[in-house]
Amino acid sequence: MKHILIPTDFSELAWNALVYGLELFNKIECTFYLLHVNPVPVYSGAETSVKGASEKFQKIILKDSKVSLKKLLGRIQKMHENDNHSFITLALYDTFSDAIKRETKNKKIDLIIMGTKGATGAKEILFGSNTIHVITKATCPVIAIPENFDYEAPNEILFPTDYEIEFQKENLHLLLNVAKLHLSRINVIHVRAGYTLTKTQEMHKNQLKKLLGDFSLFHDLPDNGIIDAVNEFQSKTKINLLVMVQNKHSFLEKLFIEPVIKKLGFHSTVPFMVIPQA
Repeated sequence: MKHILIPTDFSELAWNALVYGLELFNKIECTFYLLHVNPVPVYSGAETSVKGASEKFQKIILKDSKVSLKKLLGRIQKMHENDNHSFITLALYDTFSDAIKRETKNKKIDLIIMGTKGATGAKEILFGSNTIHVITKATCPVIAIPENFDYEAPNEILFPTDYEIEFQKENLHLLLNVAKLHLSRINVIHVRAGYTLTKTQEMHKNQLKKLLGDFSLFHDLPDNGIIDAVNEFQSKTKINLLVMVQNKHSFLEKLFIEPVIKKLGFHSTVPFMVIPQA
């Protein structure tokens, strides 16, 4: 059974992420944890003087959150009948990052799925700050679902890599599980930098070929930058899911610091799975 965490603020963006999870794992047993985090306000000055008021405020907002979560369950039941799926609601008063970290550990979460859009007032940014924090700090895979994305099965998966990291079966378990469920093709692309692969890169490539097996197809692309390479590939092949293994010293870091939306247009329309490096 898979344990999947869905953070929600009760928006249509969060609902969209939930629907994606329900459809993606339609055929297997899952427990979905629907988490609403009420952010702890930052106080200054005499903390003890606000403690009592804070506790009363906490009870009120947690009560409201539980009511909203109950309504969310009702909405799910109306549109989604699946004996494979069960739901647990969580209403917390905490910082968003601390709540995600703690619940991921305590509930033994296998995957986090969350809706995302550009930060308010900075639409050129690919993800909001909460999404970036979860992706970079999570100990399990994260799938970010872009705004207004209508579910489509991940028949074609794009997996860019520079072969600079070692691939292990436990890292890629979820990706392989998804590929088997949907008979997906995993398109592994490597952007050439005008030189042959090192012995280490060759070893990592062979590891990846062995792990992905018949689900994979390997491509080498000219050195025109990872963003342009992904866009170029997508223009020729319809991609349903973008997957990367987190490696802060490689192109994932470069992806987050690219501020120009025209270079990130592709990524904003396709679900993006980030797998933490073991």
